[in-house]
Amino acid sequence: MSDQTQLIRNQRRPKGCVSAVTTNSLHLRNPWITAWWSAAFPGYGHIILGSYLKGYILILLEIILNTGSRLNLAIIYSFTGYFNLAKEVLEPRWTFLYIGLYIYAIWDSYRTTVDLNKFNLLAERENTPIIPFKMDSFEINYLDKRTHWVSIVASMFLPGAGHLYIHRLTTGFAIMAFWVVATYLSKIYLAIIYLPISLAKATAITDPQWMLFLPSIFGFAIYDSYVHTVEYNRLFDIEQSMFLKDNYQNPIFKLKRDEVFKSVRSGDL
Repeated sequence: MSDQTQLIRNQRRPKGCVSAVTTNSLHLRNPWITAWWSAAFPGYGHIILGSYLKGYILILLEIILNTGSRLNLAIIYSFTGYFNLAKEVLEPRWTFLYIGLYIYAIWDSYRTTVDLNKFNLLAERENTPIIPFKMDSFEINYLDKRTHWVSIVASMFLPGAGHLYIHRLTTGFAIMAFWVVATYLSKIYLAIIYLPISLAKATAITDPQWMLFLPSIFGFAIYDSYVHTVEYNRLFDIEQSMFLKDNYQNPIFKLKRDEVFKSVRSGDL
């Protein structure tokens, strides 16, 4: 095999990529889960897949179209039985644009998940090398074992902090910024302060349009940081097993690659 052929093979389907600001990896995902998160908030399904640019743009469009159509406010009125008010507050020009965005986000995240699952199986069989350490002038990132419950607790205290713990900087700061803006505009913290004093006053000062963003931000931050902590730990195991096999395993000793990955997934290695 020529050097050029070897280089093409090594770069064709990488199992994981470590950059200065984040780690991206292929692993098996349930397409219905990514579709569900896209239904909860367009763009979240793409963030789970590692399609960051598309995910961030969809999230930005979701915020613009949702607030422009006043959809969250209409949902609040519908759930509380004020159907006439729900129809009055909706802005049709923005609502029809939102429908197209919503359907596309769900469909594209499902389709992409199916494709990436196939590439993941091929990447595992091709024994693609993984570079576990990346350093540049601004940041240092590396594969390491991290604790999944730390990601969960950090995300519960401040959504986005769990992503910073596993060095998903772009996603972490994006979620953190969205959380700060949504909590400020919804006045949820003021409502919490007034809640023991007066329920009516606490309800009156909140902005339902922005408050309805909070559950999806909170839940996604916990889920995504937990899943990627687990998957990064597996990626660390895979890279370490490759390194030990290439440098320390006796060439006479043969171990089927499928057995190696099965042991890594089960935690035996």
